[in-house]
Amino acid sequence: MDYSVSADALKEKVILVTGAGAGIGKQAAIDYAKHGATVILLGRTVKKLEQTYDEIIAAGYPQPAIIPLDMQGATKQHYLDMVDTIEGQFGRLDGVLHNASILGVLSPLDQIEEEVYDDVMQINVKAQFLMTQALLPLLKQSPQGRLVFTSSTVGHVGRAFWGTYAISKFATEGMMQVLADELSDTEIRVNAINPGGTRTSMRASAFPAEDPNSLKTPEDIIPLYTYLMAPESQNVHGQCIDAQPKK
Repeated sequence: MDYSVSADALKEKVILVTGAGAGIGKQAAIDYAKHGATVILLGRTVKKLEQTYDEIIAAGYPQPAIIPLDMQGATKQHYLDMVDTIEGQFGRLDGVLHNASILGVLSPLDQIEEEVYDDVMQINVKAQFLMTQALLPLLKQSPQGRLVFTSSTVGHVGRAFWGTYAISKFATEGMMQVLADELSDTEIRVNAINPGGTRTSMRASAFPAEDPNSLKTPEDIIPLYTYLMAPESQNVHGQCIDAQPKK
């Protein structure tokens, strides 16, 4: 599949990226900026967000913005306030990449601790639900709104010991499908990406014995992320696309 887009595909667009301080979120934010977007960097750790910010500025791309937010403790009001800030500062929002998520603990289902389950569902599902609810009115005003969720291979087919994370990603895909159906008569395109095994800290914590050099880097899979934000993906809607399809 060819995921190429024009060099200025995202020019004058405003795009929010969650988990923009590291890994895939950081790389997506940089690539969006490279294609002309003003990127809003959202994450928990300000220092990491500032590093992403500095790289974008150093490359000469449009000046991004930083929104520090801990999705673990954020309430509906936090997201509504965030929307007011975005609207006040930029007057628009054209795309959202829901990238932030946590792994939890890999264990048999009967040994999952309630607190761990609640933490994963809070960040991977509820926070994204509340944030999307708050952002939709602004996205609907965009001539080409884009909403991209992040799933997982275990969000397609459940796998032993991946209980909480798998459940959260099944929920993510379900939320994407519901929204895609509801928004099918609008200009918003709603999709999800399964990045597959990628060289990130989350992957390393899940597979500590794995050779990271055997994995694709975030840079390798970013063309799909940029494509789904760009005008070129106008006809793609309601899909979960594997960034690394099985050959």
